[in-house]
Amino acid sequence: MESVENTVLRNLILNEEYNRKVLPFIKPEYFDNQHEKVIFEETAKFIVEYDRCPTQEIISIECEKRKDINDETFKSITTYLKDLDTSVTSDDWLVDTTEKWCKERAIYLALVESISIADGHDIKKGVDAIPAILSDALAVGFDNHVGHDYLGDYSERYDFYHTKEDRVEFDLEFFNKITKGGIPNKTLNIALAGTGVGKSLFMCHFASSVLLQGKNVLYITLEMAEEKIAERVDANLLNIPVQQLTDLPRIMFENKVSSLAKKTQGSLIIKEYPTASAHSGHFKTLLNELALKKSFKPDIIFIDYLNICASSRYRANSNVNSYSYIKAIAEELRGLAVEANVPIVSATQTTRSGFGNSDVDLTDTSESFGLPATADLMFALISTEELEELNQIMVKQLKNRYNDPTVNKRFVIGIDRAKMKLYDCDQNAQDDIVDSGQEEEYNNEKETKKSKFAGLNF
Repeated sequence: MESVENTVLRNLILNEEYNRKVLPFIKPEYFDNQHEKVIFEETAKFIVEYDRCPTQEIISIECEKRKDINDETFKSITTYLKDLDTSVTSDDWLVDTTEKWCKERAIYLALVESISIADGHDIKKGVDAIPAILSDALAVGFDNHVGHDYLGDYSERYDFYHTKEDRVEFDLEFFNKITKGGIPNKTLNIALAGTGVGKSLFMCHFASSVLLQGKNVLYITLEMAEEKIAERVDANLLNIPVQQLTDLPRIMFENKVSSLAKKTQGSLIIKEYPTASAHSGHFKTLLNELALKKSFKPDIIFIDYLNICASSRYRANSNVNSYSYIKAIAEELRGLAVEANVPIVSATQTTRSGFGNSDVDLTDTSESFGLPATADLMFALISTEELEELNQIMVKQLKNRYNDPTVNKRFVIGIDRAKMKLYDCDQNAQDDIVDSGQEEEYNNEKETKKSKFAGLNF
């Protein structure tokens, strides 16, 4: 019976359609036997250079020119080519089989390399390289999509226009309005706020609401302990002030959590990393581990928060400016969102000038103005003494790829800091906020009211 390696190699030589699909994904080291590895190298080199399959004679001549093979290997090459079965295998089955073989070989080689590193046999790589090596191997797969043919794929495009996009909805009216019903997959969404304004509170509230929707939530924290995030979620979902959670009898607490578990089909995983220690590569590894160990695939990922993540491109304390570093983190997280096919929600700090400001814009983004360029949705959370007295917080759109950011550019939402909750405000709370596109929708009165926000710079 022919081995998978032989089947793959034979069809690479004989089947032009097949080799166009799979050649970019196959590596020489996937072949165990030296003669197969050499034949693959020469076949691949010829196809790349001449855009067609080589003959057995051509491969033999090119192999004979090589100085890195001995007589025994060359004899095995000539024997293989002489006995080559010229039949072509079914294309669809072979592509699927080849993909599976590539994944298995990549994982096997990654494990071998990892063991070598762990045993101290690789002087160039340390044990910190192992997660990335394994993650890359697990990510091996074929992507046969070569792009959208504008004129040829019009039917698929029309169907797409009339297909409802999967979105993760908010439980807050105005957030659903500005996002046209929630945030879609493969996106990066950023909350901008000063220290203590409510970045983590917003994410904990949103994570809690998504859990109640029956979705799987992954919450990655680099600032607070897992237990502190869970405490905030408890306050939100159990409707109990944080300070009173310790006073709750165990049996009552257990009953409340059990009752909550019956209301949702989703799960919430909270994972803590030390500040500035984890990057997108670590998060990919975590996703793989959760899939293997818990059969858990998130519908949304929260990262608390972006500025204290690490970058896989740059070493910690490397000589790189903050613009490049934070932009790299943002790009890596958005890449993770695309790869995992989920929305990612994170946050960033305001600059010192933006902290305590009654108004915030993109120039107040801490450390990197490159961050807004990467985000799909970016909004500021603004708090003032007057707003705090009203138990409100203002939201200002800074960037929005889902909708016109001038419509409902500013709005207020209620905030209950004790219970870590956000809630919709009555319409009259919005009536005094006059913005482009908002005035017509909400202020139908001809006479302008005196605003309770008159002292704020809008």
